[in-house]
Amino acid sequence: MFKFPINVRRVAAFAGVFVLILFIIEFNSRLEELNHLNEQRDEVRALATQAMQTQVSLQTRVAYAASTEAVEEWARTQGHYMQEGDQPVIPVGVPGSEPAIASTPIPTPTTMQNWEIWWTLFFDD
Repeated sequence: MFKFPINVRRVAAFAGVFVLILFIIEFNSRLEELNHLNEQRDEVRALATQAMQTQVSLQTRVAYAASTEAVEEWARTQGHYMQEGDQPVIPVGVPGSEPAIASTPIPTPTTMQNWEIWWTLFFDD
């Protein structure tokens, strides 16, 4: 009988191990893709949650801005309007006293180093 120099069982075992290694590599790449997609899903969920919170906050602010309390608050604080029955108070200085003068501070010049002066002379417009 003719004897093969190559053992068929050994070739089948090596082929089986090779196929198993290919399956493991494919499984590993799929797991990596799954992890990447899970990270993307978590990022999108966080962005969606943030967008929903922003929407709720803006809706609350719009509802408050449309209310009469917001209009009255603006009218009294920024608009300087009065309601009937309000007593306006106007501060008046004491007669004979000098008015308070608000002086503006004089800026102090900053000293420049020699190299900064030369740099300004040659390179600045």
